[in-house]
Amino acid sequence: MSTVTPRFWSQPFRYMRWASHEKPAIFYSIVVGSLGPVLMVVVPPVRRALGDGPRERIPLTYPIPPGPRKIPSGYDD
Repeated sequence: MSTVTPRFWSQPFRYMRWASHEKPAIFYSIVVGSLGPVLMVVVPPVRRALGDGPRERIPLTYPIPPGPRKIPSGYDD
């Protein structure tokens, strides 16, 4: 059995198997990092298909209650 590492371009699946055994931190960080752009394209249509619509807008002001303000009594200094 030779200890020569496989070349990526000539044998990509053999290289990925070797890298997952010999350098798992680097291999799996590349796998997880490459899933990011794919998920950005796939997730929004799936969420819309499952019924997740647009969010309500965040209020920018505090709602003012209608009518005159009731002044609390019994708490004077």
